[in-house]
Order: sequence, then structure tokens, then C-alpha cells
Amino acid sequence: MTTVPKLPPPAAGSGRPTVLQRRAASFGHAVRGVGAALRTEVHLWFHAAATAVVLGLGLYCGLARWEWAAVALSVGAVWCAELLNTAIEAFVDLVSPEYHPLAGRAKDVAAGAVLAMALAALVVGMLVFGPYFF
Repeated sequence: MTTVPKLPPPAAGSGRPTVLQRRAASFGHAVRGVGAALRTEVHLWFHAAATAVVLGLGLYCGLARWEWAAVALSVGAVWCAELLNTAIEAFVDLVSPEYHPLAGRAKDVAAGAVLAMALAALVVGMLVFGPYFF
């Protein structure tokens, strides 16, 4: 078995990006991806509006720390599900530009995952905010 020699760290001015530069670039790509999805996906506009409403309600109600944690996890999970759904739809459109039943099924299942997460977040919202209003 042969081993691959480790490369020395890049010298200053060597032209190779450092680990920190690569991480910063990865973060930039992720932010660009969220921005692209926000510009093209109407459902994300709805999630952004719902997020703003939930944050406003949380401030108005003076949520406890554990309530904020539940709300933050729920909001984050819905956003993640919607972004993954968007990525799956784009990938399916790329590999199957013509209609195919399996492509449609993949898109439907991905959308179903968003629906399931949104319903779970709705339940969390009712459990957290319900006592403040009822």
C-alpha cells in the first residue's frame, strides 16, 4: 500500500487559496444559492413572510428561551426542506427535461417533505403561541 505525501501549507503569495479562503468561498456559494432560490421560488417568499411574522409574534409575546429554540428549529427546518426541494427540482429538470413518471414522483415526494415539515412547524407554532392568545 502506498501513501500519498502530504502537501506543505501554501506559501504566502503562492496563488493557492488557504483553508480559510476556501471556507469563505464555500460560505459565499451557500449565500448565493439562498439568494438565487429567493429570487426564483415563490414558496420561499411565503416562508420569508411567515418567518417575519413569527419573529414579530415572538418579540410581542416575549417568548422564553426554550420557546425561541423551538421556533428557530422549526423555521430553520422548513427553510432547509424548501431549499432541498428547490435543489431536487432543479436537478430533476436537468437530468430529465422531458416528462418522466419517476421525475414527477421525485418532485412530488420532495414537495411532500416540505409540506410535512411545514405542518410540523405549524403544530410547534400552535403549541408555543397558543397559550399566549387562548
